[in-house]
Amino acid sequence: MPLRITFRQLEYFVAVCDCGSIAHAAQKINVSSPSISAAIAQLEAEFGLKLFVRRHAHGLSLSQTGELFLNAARETLEKANALNQLAADVAGTVRGNLRVGCLLTFAQIVLPRLRRSFVDLFPEVVFSQFERDQSELFNELRAARLDIALTYDLNIPADLNFVPLVELSPFALFSEGHPLADRPYVSPVDLARYPMVLLDLPMSTDYFLSIFSSLGIRPEIAERTRDMAVMRSLVANNFGYSVANIRPLSNLAPDGQKLRFVPLSGSVRPLNMGLLMSEGAANARTVSTFIEHAKNFIQNDDTFHFAAS
Repeated sequence: MPLRITFRQLEYFVAVCDCGSIAHAAQKINVSSPSISAAIAQLEAEFGLKLFVRRHAHGLSLSQTGELFLNAARETLEKANALNQLAADVAGTVRGNLRVGCLLTFAQIVLPRLRRSFVDLFPEVVFSQFERDQSELFNELRAARLDIALTYDLNIPADLNFVPLVELSPFALFSEGHPLADRPYVSPVDLARYPMVLLDLPMSTDYFLSIFSSLGIRPEIAERTRDMAVMRSLVANNFGYSVANIRPLSNLAPDGQKLRFVPLSGSVRPLNMGLLMSEGAANARTVSTFIEHAKNFIQNDDTFHFAAS
């Protein structure tokens, strides 16, 4: 008797495993929780398996059988996507699944607009986005849970390929009333005398601190946060300056307070924003098309051309 399951059911199952709960998966993939619950129930009924252990206090956790089923589901979806890519290549069309990761530091500024421009041109592509820190991007590319990622050239491992798109020099962020806010340029030595709000993400932290350590000085770190929006609001409310490489489109912090952006002077290493992928990933038509689209988008977008204010 043939199995009565769909790829969509497998995708919902994998999404719940990745997100840790039905509610988070529903929010992530923009599907109702009852639809996901029904898909999982249908999988369990069809195979006669208990995929999850349901715990009142902690929600769902995979059963031992569910762990095995997850690996098989991922492999099945990978093979289905490969067939879809093959069909697209033969037909000369751009379609199929595209899973794009993006570094947390700038995902909110870059990824939604890049995604919109891409799917408008290629509506047959099923585009999924994932915001991660640098280490997570490395791991998920290696595990084939991502097809490609937009990130900085921070500690790129030898087994992954990086395609640079744009060079971004660091700048300082200040509140309007900060003593350095009206300068045309500031140096790391100037900054070291004032409290700093550090964007504290893996690898990004080492880069920001290297701006000072390369000159034999140490910043006065007053606050640490992993959230770019929180960092901007702390700066705007005069809890310290910060340093970043990509400027938001507005000079307002999330709470409405004004910010000033001032370039750093001296021999300060810039970061390259680019695309990161596994060996051979660019051979897929959908991925190669996205690479070319991202190049054109970023080269022609004003976000990446810094002007002090």
